[in-house]
Amino acid sequence: MTAATQAPDAVARRGGVRALWAGNPGAVVQRGLIAARSSSWAVVLSGFFEPVFYLASMGIGLSSLIGPVETSTGMEVSYAAFIAPALLAVSAMNGAIYDSTWNVFFKLNYGKLYEGMLSTSLGPLDVALGEILYALLRGLVYATGFMIIMQIAGLNLAWTAILALPAVVLIAFGFASVGMAVTSYMKAFQQMDWINIVLLPMFLFSATLYPITIYPEFIQWIVMALPLWHGVELVRGLTTGALSPAMWVHVAYYVAMITVGLIFTTKRLRALFLG
Repeated sequence: MTAATQAPDAVARRGGVRALWAGNPGAVVQRGLIAARSSSWAVVLSGFFEPVFYLASMGIGLSSLIGPVETSTGMEVSYAAFIAPALLAVSAMNGAIYDSTWNVFFKLNYGKLYEGMLSTSLGPLDVALGEILYALLRGLVYATGFMIIMQIAGLNLAWTAILALPAVVLIAFGFASVGMAVTSYMKAFQQMDWINIVLLPMFLFSATLYPITIYPEFIQWIVMALPLWHGVELVRGLTTGALSPAMWVHVAYYVAMITVGLIFTTKRLRALFLG
């Protein structure tokens, strides 16, 4: 038996928390940053320009035709100011999902990187948290750039808009955690199409491009159960300054997503490689 095969067994035998967590997710983040150096910058920057193009085409192009739009708190804002925070939340979702699904799927099933990582002192929670933190770091860079554009365009209507940055990190954390958990159960590339089938309706119907009040009441309840709606409402409330106690419900929703996602991802990685 080689040292590489002995190591996972040794980790599994430690039991308890030590079998799951070595306290070193930074090693996984560092590996991701090193790998990113060889990536095409055009691919990396595409995640930043996508919401910018949406904002330019819809926020500027349609704003003059639509006029003021009423938010869920009863505040009237320009159409550009209405969709800009929603696009910021969508960007956080898309970036987190991409990094935690397609990238993770390749590393898990083809690159066999996690098998190598778990043959070291790293535990499943280190790997899961490290991959998610790397996705958050990338998403934070995108969000900061987009927030600067919103500020220049005058779409941040209150000083609380600065709090949208940690809110975006929370949103990305939630989607990345659940995305990695779901991906750990997928075996074929064809199954990845299911992710787009879920993401597209969320983008279109989560009060991103128009108020939720245009729907019948029973549809509104369905929309309010979607995770993206909570992210859109949270960011929109911060950028417009329309703060309310309901924001804590949105935060709690994502905390629950993070908790569930990390638990399932950790258990799945342990079952796959240390079982």
